[in-house]
Amino acid sequence: MSQRQVLQVFEQYQRARAQFVQAVAEFAARPQNIETLQSAGVISLLRPLLLDSVPTVQHTAALALGRLANYNDDLAEAVVKEDILPQLMYSLSEQNRFYKKAAAFVLRAVGKHSPQLAQAIVQCGALEMLVICLEDFDPGVKEAASWALGYIARHNSELSQAVVDSGAVPLLVLCIQEPEIALKRIAASTLSDISKHSPELAQTVVDAGAIAHLAQMILNPDAKLKLSQLIVNSGGVAAVIDCIGSCRGTVRLPSIMVLGYVAAHSENLSMAVIISKGIPPLCACLIEEDEDHIKAAAAWALGQIGRHTPEHARAVAVTNVLPTLLAMYMDTHSSEDLQIKTKKALKSILQKCVYLPALEPLLHDAPLNIMKHIIGQFSKVLPHDSQARRLFVTSGGLKKVQEIKAEPGSVLQEYINIINSCYPEEIVRYYSPGYSEILLERVENYQPVL
Repeated sequence: MSQRQVLQVFEQYQRARAQFVQAVAEFAARPQNIETLQSAGVISLLRPLLLDSVPTVQHTAALALGRLANYNDDLAEAVVKEDILPQLMYSLSEQNRFYKKAAAFVLRAVGKHSPQLAQAIVQCGALEMLVICLEDFDPGVKEAASWALGYIARHNSELSQAVVDSGAVPLLVLCIQEPEIALKRIAASTLSDISKHSPELAQTVVDAGAIAHLAQMILNPDAKLKLSQLIVNSGGVAAVIDCIGSCRGTVRLPSIMVLGYVAAHSENLSMAVIISKGIPPLCACLIEEDEDHIKAAAAWALGQIGRHTPEHARAVAVTNVLPTLLAMYMDTHSSEDLQIKTKKALKSILQKCVYLPALEPLLHDAPLNIMKHIIGQFSKVLPHDSQARRLFVTSGGLKKVQEIKAEPGSVLQEYINIINSCYPEEIVRYYSPGYSEILLERVENYQPVL
């Protein structure tokens, strides 16, 4: 028998192995084939091929196993019982990127089904290998590893803590700084899965410096809504608020921006910030900080929270922050950016606020461009609320309205006319400027009938 004939047998065997794993991988992608593959004992046949001498056979076998394990928990359990996981780990660090991605896919497919299966992954030492993959040059490998870690961490705090202890968090923070959008999203999602179980785990993510980079991600229109919802769902808002309360200066800025961007997206997300008591720390920033750009960020965030509905606006207004915003807007020493941000915040909140006790203090100091929005809200409430009309008189509000010099035909004048129509004509005249002099003149000119 010639050497060529001998080698030909080996070549045929290699082709057969390659054809087998390729066919199984394709079959495993279709749900209707799963039961047949399982009854044929496919998992035990694929196991030795994970250590095949041909890299293509190895990673295709891993891909097939991943698709099988992904289908249901019975097959995932079979993968564990057949000792597939140690086989995957054996040469993972030395293999090419295709094998690494396929191996991480298997781990993800097994770990997603239950805490018990995820624990089996931890026990076989897979976390250390996945962390090594987070440092890989290829973004696809990092993405696959991050995804697998997220599926392990999402089950409970113990598994999440195991992921933290493996050293994954700092590397995941590096991943969200990569240019690839898919990698950013999955790494952010994994950080969410880690932090959602407890304040301590959330603090671990915050301490790793994730918030500043997550804030930058929210600037990306493709990712911002999903990421905002992710931060809220994971309990990240509470961690962000704690960060604002526990530090001073520029360190606060990313957390302030996160609250503003989260609140900007929807009524529900904004309400999540309110319920988490996010408003008081933002108000404190306006008073405690010396730098105008930090005050401007806090003012902007408050505006994003209060701009949705009267309920949102009231939540901001009851903290008595509106006079502070107005004072900063009118302060000639405020930077141009701070004046712009406070003006926009006031406008956003005032246009929704119908809580009149918070608006009345502004009547005596606001310039006409802000007064327009304040008077507009009074004109909406007073026609329908007799108690508010009475209080508006006794508090001096009606008198102040009569003192406003609005342009005839302007929107402000229309609002004033609506308010005046809520009162008897003699009451309006009584509080109008100069009316006391008119009364005195009448007294002087009055000739009593004797």
